[in-house]
Amino acid sequence: MAIRKPFEQSYYPPVPTRWTKYWRTNLAWQFIRFIVLNVKMLRMVRRH
Repeated sequence: MAIRKPFEQSYYPPVPTRWTKYWRTNLAWQFIRFIVLNVKMLRMVRRH
């Protein structure tokens, strides 16, 4: 096994939890977030 130095990127690999995986793959939640993002962008565009 290779020796890893503390606080390097490879020392703490990002491992999503089951809850995070669920929300990332939930199509209904993605659609809601898509709508929210679009509304925010429309509000920004209307201001200018």
